Amino acid sequence: MPCLLRRYFAQLEHIKQLEAKHQNTVPVRLLAVSKTKPASDVLALYKVGQRDFGENYLQEALEKQKKLAHLMINWHFIGPIQSNKTRDIAKYFQWVHSIDRLKIAQRLHQQRPSYLPPLNICLQVNIDVEKTKAGFLVENLAAVVEPIRALNNLRLRGLMVIPKAQPSLEQQRQAYQKISAVKDELNERFEMTMDTLSMGMSADLEAAIAEGATMVRVGTAIFGARVKRNSKIAE
Repeated sequence: MPCLLRRYFAQLEHIKQLEAKHQNTVPVRLLAVSKTKPASDVLALYKVGQRDFGENYLQEALEKQKKLAHLMINWHFIGPIQSNKTRDIAKYFQWVHSIDRLKIAQRLHQQRPSYLPPLNICLQVNIDVEKTKAGFLVENLAAVVEPIRALNNLRLRGLMVIPKAQPSLEQQRQAYQKISAVKDELNERFEMTMDTLSMGMSADLEAAIAEGATMVRVGTAIFGARVKRNSKIAE
């Protein structure tokens, strides 16, 4: 456990240094990606102040949530969303980063319990037009903004992106610079205030922060190597 905490605090310090280096005016929020990791790891980070945790796999996340139901955790769903999973996502998460179809947004809206506040969502953007990745193409975003904004059980917070891997900092910054500009253009066009850019992981953290990331998703740099999904996750 001490290794986990050392890695966690090292990441916080790294983010703080990058914020200062690039003179960020908006603080960067660390999303600890806890997929495949046990509830005990989540609890350990919660005890030292971490509140935002990202999960990719619904059933695994629901099991952790049950064990940690007494804690005030902000659960973020960041994985692909199948239509038959939306009911539980709508009920048990505070954030969803991976909205890649209008249909998914509509289902989350319909299934969000009335006693809960609006679900915070980000639209996933396929910034490099990769066939293997989900997400809206940039040119299609404008067509879905108004229909999604009309869904009052959702709150459109921003955009999420996973660019293709690039070898240099400057190359990494290009995709993030583009998506940052897209957010600003949509805000101006629709007179809204999307405030979130969910972008950047361990390998390209500096590029994302340099281009205005407000939330970075860090997993292995905090939790260590992933456990294979067909392996038993020890508690």
